Amino acid sequence: MPGWLIWLLAGGAAVFIVLLFYWQIILTEGVYLGQGMVTWLYDITANRYDRIKQFDSEVETYFLGRPLAMVLQDNPSSLVLDIATGTARLPLTLFEQPAFKGKVIGIDASRKMLAVAADKSKPFADRLTLLWHDASLLPFPDDSFDAVTCLEMLEFTPDPEAQLAEAVRVLTPGGFLLTTRRTGNQANFMPGKTHSPEGFAAVLSNLNLVEVQIERWQVDYDLAWGWKAGCETRSSKAVNEILRCPHCLQSSLVERELALYCAACDARYPIHSGVVELFRNNYR
Repeated sequence: MPGWLIWLLAGGAAVFIVLLFYWQIILTEGVYLGQGMVTWLYDITANRYDRIKQFDSEVETYFLGRPLAMVLQDNPSSLVLDIATGTARLPLTLFEQPAFKGKVIGIDASRKMLAVAADKSKPFADRLTLLWHDASLLPFPDDSFDAVTCLEMLEFTPDPEAQLAEAVRVLTPGGFLLTTRRTGNQANFMPGKTHSPEGFAAVLSNLNLVEVQIERWQVDYDLAWGWKAGCETRSSKAVNEILRCPHCLQSSLVERELALYCAACDARYPIHSGVVELFRNNYR
């Protein structure tokens, strides 16, 4: 084989490897390599995540905090679940709204992102509970929350539609879901993870959500709102009342000695630096 052909093939292979790496790690954040890779990538970028994203507080208030607070203002004891809470972006903009008087539970699989969230949210520690746990199987019974939010995360899950179904499961009738749809050119490189506007609206409607609205938000994301069908109810429950033991699937968790304990199976979940470590028991 001629030397020039060997160099050409080697160069082509190198370009292919670089493009494959860019697609798998940069564009899709490791989702096709498994959920563990996605979590690891967020762990290693946690301390600089906010600098990378460059959140604008005024924009966050306009598109997220204020609309959420307005919808929830008639229920002073609102309980909100923020799936993939990351560095507490959503809880913080919500707590800054005077109209919001409720509490938030933030859940994330990245322990290091939660460490940043706990540090940032110290002034609101009495209103925010942070859980280290996989969101694909939420540790809550049906109809637990007045609102569920999950921003910029569906396309990085093993099954986006199953994740949406799980989010709706824990939403109380009359409560609302706020989520995002990946748009832009990069969405074309995520087969099986993204939807057209019509397709996404159909998925939400099929999950028993009504009055579905999809609106432009960012270059790469639309915002999507939907209300769970049924007579309106209010959760008004304490966190420990609805937090289900991941080991035995019971709801009887009691806090003592910087940990949560399950009265049914004696499982212990430590609370370290403001984060409840539900992953610690490796119950799966």
